Amino acid sequence: MSRLERRAVIGLAVIFGLRMLGLFLVLPVLALYAEDLAGATPAGIGVALGAYGLTQALLQIPFGMASDRFGRKRVITAGLAVFAVGSAVAALSETIVGLIAGRALQGAGAVAAAVLALAADVTREAQRTKAMAVIGGTIGAMFAAALILAPLLEGIIGVAGLFWLTLLLALAALPVLWFVVPTPLRGGPRPGYSPTLEQLGAVLRNPHLLRLDIGIFVLHMVLTALFVVVPVALVGNAGLAVGAHWKVYVPVLALSLVGMVPLVLLSARRRLARPLFAVAVTILLASQLLLAWGYGSLGGLLLGLWVFFVGFNTLEAMLPSAVSRLAPPATKGTALGVYNSFEFAGVFAGGACGGLLHGLFGLQAVFVFCAVLAVLWLVIVLIRPPGRLFESVEVPLAATNERPLGEVVERLEALPGVVDVTLLPAEGVAYLRVDPDRFTRELLAGITGESGLLQDSSREGDPS
Repeated sequence: MSRLERRAVIGLAVIFGLRMLGLFLVLPVLALYAEDLAGATPAGIGVALGAYGLTQALLQIPFGMASDRFGRKRVITAGLAVFAVGSAVAALSETIVGLIAGRALQGAGAVAAAVLALAADVTREAQRTKAMAVIGGTIGAMFAAALILAPLLEGIIGVAGLFWLTLLLALAALPVLWFVVPTPLRGGPRPGYSPTLEQLGAVLRNPHLLRLDIGIFVLHMVLTALFVVVPVALVGNAGLAVGAHWKVYVPVLALSLVGMVPLVLLSARRRLARPLFAVAVTILLASQLLLAWGYGSLGGLLLGLWVFFVGFNTLEAMLPSAVSRLAPPATKGTALGVYNSFEFAGVFAGGACGGLLHGLFGLQAVFVFCAVLAVLWLVIVLIRPPGRLFESVEVPLAATNERPLGEVVERLEALPGVVDVTLLPAEGVAYLRVDPDRFTRELLAGITGESGLLQDSSREGDPS
């Protein structure tokens, strides 16, 4: 990655990480805390736990579409503000209804699609998977940190205090968004552009995007179903107390990077992306078979979980990268909104199916069910025609440029093979999204130095 891309990705990873740390901190202790609230019932506690995911699933598409119309940073700012308000409502609640309302408001700040779209705006296609891996790895690190910190902090400040801490973390993300993450000209408000239901329908009908949406649905369905039964297996079969489960999750997550990182780095090469995607789904399938075979022992669970997180983390990086590379430029936020809605729908479906299968047929049935899902997904991956992936070229803008930025964009978009242009004026850089079969850097020679439009540079378009 270039220096500018590293700055942007680190900033967005911090924003995502602060937000997710706040959410993860309450998960290990929320159910026990909710039992003491007025009006609490088992069903109400379940709703309180799931309310966040429900509003996330419902609002990802509207937030993604809004980011295409009004700009990524405005939408992310609004979403973080709503998330902070929801945290305050949850912290102040003395009834289960109030807690449900607070959790629903937290989820209503559905900024995941806008954050991923902004990450796509400020990185080149060749670096996109790495960027998504950094963001995804931050989420995994926050999950591991929360498993360790939650019991300690709850004993000091209580669950209400954890919600107040969540509010502060959301507010801390705002200056990072405003002052660290670059502001692209594209990915900002687009005059004359207004997302419509017809454009949403076009995204939903796009077969390549739909296959990726189905993929994230299956991935998170498997994840949620898995964690309906893995804690039970750790207690009942491995004899590990609930308070010690972090001793399994943290090293497994950390060691999964050993298998994940090489796959992600190799998948950045255009010709290797599809076969390595199939490899990652195969790894996911292997993990479920290992868990179905070895769930009765701690060693079997450790091996199965390690293989699972290698596949899961790899796919978590590759899927949003592929969506951003296949989506039409003007509807990138909409496409990622649909993608994230499928993700949270998978969370709900996995929890429901995992709980039902566990109750009817036992632990092993859940692992077998997840293996069947992985087989079906692998078949889709192997038989689908490959989508066309574009590449990016970084072009330095001339410091003496006196042309209006809109004219700069028009001149660059007129070049053969250029399908989209993103300007970062403050950083003096333009990213061209190009068809590699039609575009060559020699095409830039005709406008280099013209009225100070571009700098004369021989930099390669894909510095690592």
